[in-house]
Amino acid sequence: MSDDQKQDDVQTSQNAFQRFMALPSDSVPKTIAVAVTLCLVASMIVSAVSVALRPVQEVNKLRDKQINVLQVAGVYDPAADVTEAFSAFEPHVLELATGEFVDAQYDPATFDDVAAAADPELSTSLSDDPAGIGSQSKFVTVYFLRDDAGAIDKVILPVYGYGLWSTLYGFIALEENGNDIFGLQFYSHAETPGLGAEVDNPRWKALWNGKKLVDDSGVLQINVAKSASPAGADYHVDALAGATLTSAGVNNLVRFWMGENGFTPFLTKLKAGEI
Repeated sequence: MSDDQKQDDVQTSQNAFQRFMALPSDSVPKTIAVAVTLCLVASMIVSAVSVALRPVQEVNKLRDKQINVLQVAGVYDPAADVTEAFSAFEPHVLELATGEFVDAQYDPATFDDVAAAADPELSTSLSDDPAGIGSQSKFVTVYFLRDDAGAIDKVILPVYGYGLWSTLYGFIALEENGNDIFGLQFYSHAETPGLGAEVDNPRWKALWNGKKLVDDSGVLQINVAKSASPAGADYHVDALAGATLTSAGVNNLVRFWMGENGFTPFLTKLKAGEI
């Protein structure tokens, strides 16, 4: 391109800009230009803020998860330092199929169960999928809480599954025998406020305390339903009023994770004193 052509292009651009600036402020081209400019500037600001706050968000997410572990184990104190209180828990990465710990392979402090479930190399696609999770991580993080003598006091296991509108993520706390339930708590879901979201109601959560997973024959009996369990009250939790599908989802996810495809190999070893 010659110098004359470059000069002509510059002059043309200047003339176009001058014509644009000469337009009335309420003209369509200026209105569109202002709107596009505002959108671009706003999107850049939002993106920058999102990137800058991501570390803070991750810290808050981790803290919230730790608080839920403390709460489901019955040891949460709002006045205590969360990080210090959580340090009393002993994390392990568990291989579900074998019931064995694989801490030498995966760091319990950083292993992400949810991310692993989306990783084809670390997960298994489910054909029989009552919990509605699609795929299941081969490895999960479990937590031990020990008493002053060093014996296991509580076992905290992650559970998740689909309710009515969302996947519910939470923890179930078991007593040292691996069968008596101490508590159930969800830390993330998007169920209907006043209905399915009543999974967060302390009165409903309290119903889980003292319930049992399996009967004396080793058959999984725990259920969430409107009617009483044929196995007896020790295995029954009342369904949430007006939230049939969420209740069914909780029932399905608890039974899935406490079953053969979930924690049964681990709990069998725990009951046998092999852990």
